[in-house]
Amino acid sequence: MADARRAVEERPEFMVKLMAIDGADGPLAAEIRTAVPIEFPLSSFDLDLGQVRSTITSLSSVKNANVRIKPGGVLQVIVKPRVPVAIWRTAEGLTLVDDGGAPVGQIANRALRPDLPLIAGEGAARHVPEALELIKTTKPIAGRLRGLVRMGARRWDVVLDRDQRIMLPEYDAIPALERVIALEGAQEVLSRDVSRVDMRLAQRPTVRLTQEATEAWWDIRQSTGQ
Repeated sequence: MADARRAVEERPEFMVKLMAIDGADGPLAAEIRTAVPIEFPLSSFDLDLGQVRSTITSLSSVKNANVRIKPGGVLQVIVKPRVPVAIWRTAEGLTLVDDGGAPVGQIANRALRPDLPLIAGEGAARHVPEALELIKTTKPIAGRLRGLVRMGARRWDVVLDRDQRIMLPEYDAIPALERVIALEGAQEVLSRDVSRVDMRLAQRPTVRLTQEATEAWWDIRQSTGQ
């Protein structure tokens, strides 16, 4: 009976001869083939499609996958890859994350993906959608943006060049940032000797001068006797 069953299972119409992968680029397709090392030809009765799909979706670069056997003996794998939208800096290094904050992969240095914004801080990856909205808001000063830092796992600092920071509140961060952008457009507040723009208290935004500007201000006061 076992021989008879095997003879049926190994008939040509039940044999799978190859695997076709759609939706994945070369490196990801190679990663999938390595993760699912099937030796063809193989009887379709010996293929656990659920296990194959589970193995593929466990890869960090894969968001979802469909697996089926097509006529002609083809194991068809349709992949929806994770698309990196930001770089998350942690103590362990630089991690590419998708729009849901899921890790996509590691990179050795920031210069490898200059097209992606940089975020940092504890829990930053869990708030990628908000980070992307804040980055979009900084478009008028995009050339000065260096990244976003999650502070205390509850709010954001916008980091600019010249070591400037815009300290945003825990809630209504985007309107607060829009106010700063408007002030820059009207009064060029970020073009001055300012190190911090603190928007954490909506009723009392404050500006902190750089060390050099503070010292110069004290020198002027002392020289004038004020």
